[in-house]
Amino acid sequence: MNWRAEREELIATVREMNARGINQGSSGNASVRVDGGYLITPSGMAYDDLAPEDIVEMSFDGEVSGRRNPSSEWRFHHNLLESRADFGAVLHTHGKGVMTIACQRLELPPFHYMIVMAGGNTIRCADYATFGTQELSDNALKAMEERKACLLANHGLLVGEKNLERALALAVEVETLCETYWRILQIGTPILLSDAEMDAVKEQFSKGYGMPQGEDR
Repeated sequence: MNWRAEREELIATVREMNARGINQGSSGNASVRVDGGYLITPSGMAYDDLAPEDIVEMSFDGEVSGRRNPSSEWRFHHNLLESRADFGAVLHTHGKGVMTIACQRLELPPFHYMIVMAGGNTIRCADYATFGTQELSDNALKAMEERKACLLANHGLLVGEKNLERALALAVEVETLCETYWRILQIGTPILLSDAEMDAVKEQFSKGYGMPQGEDR
């Protein structure tokens, strides 16, 4: 991609987060890997007002380029993209479903096979820390070990994936899972899938379930 296309794709992604109802206003943020660093949405700007020139570029050496300040949550974007070679993009959302479960400080157990989309048999909830702090980033990195998504206690959702398209799809899926789990808790105790049943699902996913032909998961 060229300079403008990379930034336009990032802007389109955060606007789609709001359009799909998994985020509101400018509460979320997003980043995408580029050579030597990453692009990240700026702090406090409405997504509809964003222009390519508003997107901030940051290097893994800490250099910042652009006319805006980066998102206040730049630390977990930086740390995840720096430490996880499998992540090409990171999204943070404040959807109603994920916030409901995160504010109860619950992890999502294997109540539905699509939990596997996030990389394991559960989706963990990271310990609480003030937004924008290194402590929050450290907590998030721990919760994301061998995972592609985690909840942030009393906060929201964090996902990492190969690219922006897949990160958005995963964020939508986790929002749906949280909304479903919220409903289940209203009517009783969920019946959980066993490790063997989840392993069978992982095997199906390893064969390319839901992916374009020729693209591995």
